[in-house]
Amino acid sequence: MNAPRCTPEDYVQFLLASPRSYCLTEAARVQPDLPGAPTHDSYTRLLNRVEPEPGVLWGEVRPLVDRSGGILVLDDTVLDKPHAKYTGLVAPFWSGRHQRIVRDINLVSLVWTDGDRVYPTDYRLVNPATRPKQTKNDLFAELVRAAHARGFRPPCVCFDSWYSGKGNLKVVRECGWAFLTPVRCNRRVNPDRAGNQPIEPCEIASAGTTVHLEGFGMVKAFRIATTDGSTEHWITNDPEMDEVTRRVLAERAWGIEEYHRGLKQCTGVERCQVRMSRAQRVHISCAIRAFVRLEWHRLTAGISWLEAKLAIVRAAVRAYLTRPTIELPNAATA
Repeated sequence: MNAPRCTPEDYVQFLLASPRSYCLTEAARVQPDLPGAPTHDSYTRLLNRVEPEPGVLWGEVRPLVDRSGGILVLDDTVLDKPHAKYTGLVAPFWSGRHQRIVRDINLVSLVWTDGDRVYPTDYRLVNPATRPKQTKNDLFAELVRAAHARGFRPPCVCFDSWYSGKGNLKVVRECGWAFLTPVRCNRRVNPDRAGNQPIEPCEIASAGTTVHLEGFGMVKAFRIATTDGSTEHWITNDPEMDEVTRRVLAERAWGIEEYHRGLKQCTGVERCQVRMSRAQRVHISCAIRAFVRLEWHRLTAGISWLEAKLAIVRAAVRAYLTRPTIELPNAATA
């Protein structure tokens, strides 16, 4: 059997270099004019042949992270597919960007960060074919347990209020880890052994108050005043955590939002024009691996993700301006 003309690394590098168009036709068009260069069919076979295994990502990220330091952050994002009627993995999901339910692919990410470095270590894609049997909470448990099996010992795991259900909190506690998460204002706690009640009217100090969380156990709760005049409530199972530590961890946890932004802006993760679920999975996997390379380049070269992309395009523009090919015949120079 003949060796494949292109590899996943070839596709990853195409995602890094392409400024806008990420279709397989464009991937074939930009190949160097060399014998045996990949064709459109080569990339099509690649996306439908490679196993879309998240473990490949872990193999690349493993030497780049400190499993005994940094924190783990878990959240999901939606990959917009508003016009995809027959594309695999696409289903109606709530979009925070659009503030309504839209058709998209739901990506659940687990990110490691130390406040400076931000590396995705694992991910899951919500499969509409398995809903409602497998929920995002099930994927949360998978990601947390996989991270524990890989030897992570983070001082804290942070996640959004959507994942703050007691089942998820117990999964983190089973791993022996501390968690930090915001909760809804109607979350029921028992602050003075007088019975469970919503956390909003309870006397919760900004420095932290120990309360009993219904269905879970003792936690430390914080009430935080926001810039718009409202309040937020955060909880942790670490009784020693103070407000300064909570603020630092919350700021680090924001790194997953920056990761999702960079993933969408710089790797074309939303722009794969294929229908098969398997091909979509391979494309998303390669896009995440492309982000890992951008992040490593940012740390070693001191260049932002966007600047690294622009530097590639800038070289092509400079080469064109050296010898333009689109001119009027016998045009007079100004």
